[in-house]
Amino acid sequence: MKTMTREEAIAALRSALLELSGDEHSICSVASKLKVFCGGFSQWKTHELRERYGWMTRRNPHIGRPQLEDLADRWQLARQFVRDVPLACDVQSTERQTCLGWDEFDDAELAEDLLRLTGERVSVVRCPASDVRAS
Repeated sequence: MKTMTREEAIAALRSALLELSGDEHSICSVASKLKVFCGGFSQWKTHELRERYGWMTRRNPHIGRPQLEDLADRWQLARQFVRDVPLACDVQSTERQTCLGWDEFDDAELAEDLLRLTGERVSVVRCPASDVRAS
């Protein structure tokens, strides 16, 4: 079995996820529709999604879930553009406004997602200098 550092695993996942998402939708939207990776917006019940995007729902408390997901998708894309990063996971790893981004996943979860998305079975190992969630 191939061994990868956490950073290498994230780079490989980023590449696979970019192939799925393109420029039109955030990975949150794509993961939700395709039921891959973290599950994107669909991982949360409607009230949880409304809480995560509370600043959007306070302005429009009667917004429906499809409209909220559309706004959240466009917001994630805008944050990617502003931060000049490829995925919402990269944004949220530092901003932590709606999730923890890459830090949401431990090493074993990254390895599982790599297997699911690329078919490659790997073992993810931590570099001694790395200061992120342990497996």
